[in-house]
Amino acid sequence: MLDPERPYVASRGGSEGRRNWWIAAAWAVGVLVIFAVFVRIAMSLPVDSDAANNALQAWDMLHGNFLLHNWVIGDATYYTFDLPVTAIAEAFLGVNPLAVHVALALTFLIVAVLALAIARIDCRGAATAVRCAVVVAVMTAGLADSFIFLLKPDHAATSAFLLACFLLIDRAPSRWFTPLVLFVILCAGQIGDALVLYVAVPTIILVSLYRWVSGGGPRSSGLRTAAAAALSVPAAVLARAMMVRLGGYAMVAPDSSWAPISSLGRHLTLTAQNIGTLFGVIPHPSSALGVVGSAFGTLCLLAATFGFGKTACNWRKASWAEQLLCMAIVVNIAAYAFSRLAGTSSPYDLAPIVPCSAVLAARAVVPAAIGSAWRARVAIAAAAAAALLPLTTAARRPPQTMPASVRLVDWLDAHGLRYGIAGYWNASALTVVSGNQVQIRAVQPWHGKLAVLEWETDNAWYVASRHDATFALAGRARASVANVMTQPVFERYLGKPAATYSIYGWRVLVYHRNLLRSLVPGCPSPADRHDLPSAIASRGNEADTDNVLCPRQLERQ
Repeated sequence: MLDPERPYVASRGGSEGRRNWWIAAAWAVGVLVIFAVFVRIAMSLPVDSDAANNALQAWDMLHGNFLLHNWVIGDATYYTFDLPVTAIAEAFLGVNPLAVHVALALTFLIVAVLALAIARIDCRGAATAVRCAVVVAVMTAGLADSFIFLLKPDHAATSAFLLACFLLIDRAPSRWFTPLVLFVILCAGQIGDALVLYVAVPTIILVSLYRWVSGGGPRSSGLRTAAAAALSVPAAVLARAMMVRLGGYAMVAPDSSWAPISSLGRHLTLTAQNIGTLFGVIPHPSSALGVVGSAFGTLCLLAATFGFGKTACNWRKASWAEQLLCMAIVVNIAAYAFSRLAGTSSPYDLAPIVPCSAVLAARAVVPAAIGSAWRARVAIAAAAAAALLPLTTAARRPPQTMPASVRLVDWLDAHGLRYGIAGYWNASALTVVSGNQVQIRAVQPWHGKLAVLEWETDNAWYVASRHDATFALAGRARASVANVMTQPVFERYLGKPAATYSIYGWRVLVYHRNLLRSLVPGCPSPADRHDLPSAIASRGNEADTDNVLCPRQLERQ
């Protein structure tokens, strides 16, 4: 006898299945649209030599130099996330500015997706869409004025390690594999960026021990999680030592020293200013939104503050993820304010607080379920408008076509000048613009000589038996290392050129000899290394350049 309920059940199941497919398709399309917008925003920003050096490192990894042998990298390598993502982009697009933009957009997209995954925990229906829109709005509030997330790899993508750990702990706190996976993620994160060591590890240990003390015995998930986080520190040091022993890259040791207590007041002020910059509260002089953008950023910062306060007030009832996000913000701000990192131009080290705050804001402002249909529609419309405001404004900026840079490298290539030297900001950036066809290597003045710059450079670039550098490029750069590499400076160390050309604001000095033979090693002793870019910029005149110190001490465990 036929069951009269079966047709109805089958029909309902088919309808539910089709609905799920539509929802999945909508999410996929939404993610692709956001990714396209991120790429468009990134294309409106120039590729400087910092980002270009990361692109050249990724290009080396893609071509078999997995350990980046011969490279001397800065105090954050981004070796385990940004560089592999960039290598993937370069596998399809080659080494050029577009690949850099796509890689930056993809890393920011991964951070955003992880934030969305945490924000939507325990909510359903329209509330999921509203929470996700709030996350996007808060995370992108500063994009109309601040370029931190899409300009170059500089701690922003490190948030992915934090969020991945928090999501794992929240969703599978008692599973057998959680400590092992957490251990691997934290090890990888610490190899790429010390920010994971100073923010993620203490955050997880503190919250895990709290949850163990307040509600578990020796077999509790809290104790296992804390142990996995603690053990990841020596494991990361051991892994890095093995990489060095196998011929891996050298790196400049990060400045992890504490600031004197007398500077705490100024550092707290700088911290507040940089947080305002991250959220768009402090507008850029050429801001497209002006007062509206500042008001929107202030609203997002208030929502983030409300989310933080709500979690703190309901700490005992808060979820794993909420406690971890809240603690990460505290640890990040404290580590920044009490260290020597605080400065007007260094908001990058605070970048992880933005996605953490966005998740807390979404979970605090939007309830787990929205009752009536009309309220859901209004909430979705309002949240979508808030998310679109910074995105569409930032995407309206014209793309950076860099016509002068393109014409310069085309001129160099056409005249057979394919290997040369320049100051830092004129070197790798133009190399990447040329698609690696014209290769320009960074140099620096050093004790009366012209020296190799051991900061984000490959020592193999300066081997005279492999390369023939026949020109020096002077001028046209922002106030930085390159502002002292003028034509008189080059002539002081290299002598008069055989020919000089003025091309689109640059001066091309052509020599009939290999200039690499005139260079000396960058530093005679690793113990003498300090921050080269800031040191040279602080002097700002040719007379002082002979006394500029090299980058900070090389870390060779």
